[in-house]
Amino acid sequence: MQSEQIEIAQFLSQHPPFDDLPQKALDELAKQVEVSYFRANTDILQYGQDIADLYIIRSGAVEMYRRDGELYNRLATAGIFGQMGLLMNRKVRFPATALEDTLVYCINVDIFLQYCDEFEVFADYFETDGNVRLHQAIVEQADGNDLTTAKVKSLLHRDVVTVDATETVKNIAQLMTDESVSSVLVTDVNKPVNNDPQEDDGQVVGIITDKDLRTKVVAQGLEYNTPAHVIMSTNLVLLDQNDYIFEAVLAMLRDNLHHLPVVQKKRPIGVISLSDILRYESQSSLLLVRGILAQQSVEDLAHYANQLPRVFVRMVNEDANSHMVGTAMAVIGRTFKQRLLILAEEKFGPPPVPYCFIALGSMARDEQLIVTDQDNALILDNSYDDEKHNAYFQNLSDFVCDGLAQCGYSYCDGEIMASFKKWRKTQDQWFEQFAQWIAEPKPQALLNSSIFFDLDGVWGKTKWANELKTYIAKHSANNRVFLANMAANARNRTPPLGFFKGFVLEHNGQHQKSMNLKRRGTAPLSDVVRVHALAIGSRKQNSFDRLEDIIEANVLPAGKAQDLRDALEYISMTRIRHQAWQIEQGEVPDNNLDPHLLSPFEQRHLKDAFAILDKAQNYLKFCYTAHSGVK
Repeated sequence: MQSEQIEIAQFLSQHPPFDDLPQKALDELAKQVEVSYFRANTDILQYGQDIADLYIIRSGAVEMYRRDGELYNRLATAGIFGQMGLLMNRKVRFPATALEDTLVYCINVDIFLQYCDEFEVFADYFETDGNVRLHQAIVEQADGNDLTTAKVKSLLHRDVVTVDATETVKNIAQLMTDESVSSVLVTDVNKPVNNDPQEDDGQVVGIITDKDLRTKVVAQGLEYNTPAHVIMSTNLVLLDQNDYIFEAVLAMLRDNLHHLPVVQKKRPIGVISLSDILRYESQSSLLLVRGILAQQSVEDLAHYANQLPRVFVRMVNEDANSHMVGTAMAVIGRTFKQRLLILAEEKFGPPPVPYCFIALGSMARDEQLIVTDQDNALILDNSYDDEKHNAYFQNLSDFVCDGLAQCGYSYCDGEIMASFKKWRKTQDQWFEQFAQWIAEPKPQALLNSSIFFDLDGVWGKTKWANELKTYIAKHSANNRVFLANMAANARNRTPPLGFFKGFVLEHNGQHQKSMNLKRRGTAPLSDVVRVHALAIGSRKQNSFDRLEDIIEANVLPAGKAQDLRDALEYISMTRIRHQAWQIEQGEVPDNNLDPHLLSPFEQRHLKDAFAILDKAQNYLKFCYTAHSGVK
């Protein structure tokens, strides 16, 4: 070895994690190290650039920053940086600047990964505890996502334009022309915020858009002195300036809105429009929803649905997290159902009695992905007469379920579809059915509960679905036997980890040498979360929302709910990226992953997530028993 290499080896041997390496490995590493010098106040790493080395400070000092410019860490001699970028996607996660003249040792990523594979102590230094390691991966993933970090106030580029509720439509139209805006907010100086007379005036009570002027004034022949409150739209969805852009996108998707008022401390400060969203970030999921509503036949919808895989891949490539992807895909699925129901009513006529079409399972939880089947049912008005009305609802259900199948939502293997008469019940019959499942938790009842207890109204009298949710939350929380059986049922699908924490793969069949990330990962995690949510009477549907209630209820040991959140996010994103990769490769996407396609570090994170699931399932055994009740 040359003298310089000897000096490098001696330096590394004095600092972790290199001090645990065998001398031969340390000497070989020293031969591969490159030396770089950076003058004070110069950039070493910039956010988002490719990174190919691990950095060790030989002398000097380095400051690291978050992407928003906030100081993250300050390192001195023997400080190490760059590992998070190497372990994630080979992109710089934390920019680094030389605080003073700095000398660094650089270890190439290939050597770094080789040593991580060969020396467990070396790898553990960079990855720490499994749960902490996984949580850091989730945090880093979110940190790179514009939609989850950017706030709606960043879209506001002009002052808000408001009018009083008594202003005339003529003056409003002139104001909108002068200000070059497509909408104005209506405030009422006589109506205090939250109806509290101690509050200042100026509450937003409505919005008037170009469309309102066309359809409510010109088309209706109203006088131009008509006051604002007569034509304003009042079904407002208000955004706080600190809400995220993603939340604005979801509000537009869910409520088919073009304009969203933005407030600061309940006072209007601006309006964001659909065009603002589209200019900021190409949200093809939003465009797809609007396109679905414009299709005029099942054939048109089926053809339009061919865009869905590309929409899914684009969301993944734009770094959407699992909640964003799951929610957007669920909204798209609901929209297909809504359009099919409109077409069905146009074909068969208006329904003879009111009804509610409900979505079940992953769609109801906002956790739907590109690979999915259809789970749905019908709630019928109590005036329903089977002899008179069954033919209509059979035709409607067949039309919708067949249409969904043509659009890529395959028929449910378990026949949980409204096209099967047993899943078309009156309100009273559904309450009786849920009461029976809770009172008599037999195997089939538990299976049905795991599906039907995640429900959401899609069309018609959607409040009926909310009433069922309330009933479920109230009656399941007080039934110890039912919860104990649900807990036992939630332990049936175990994670694919062997005794020595290696992956357990399928040995035969079409998907041999792979593991099903839904059946052995996200589904049992959702089952675990559902049990805890039922136990505390939560009415939430989404697993992440349920975990918020679980954390607030303090029913799990400290940190365990966060572990569940991280595990669910990591397995979900692994599943999502796998499906997106298959689509890009021209393959039919599925839930079956060969873990050898993952890097060693991705495999380690996945094992961490599965280990959290395993512990959570074991905890159910302790937490819920039929005799002693919920602990």
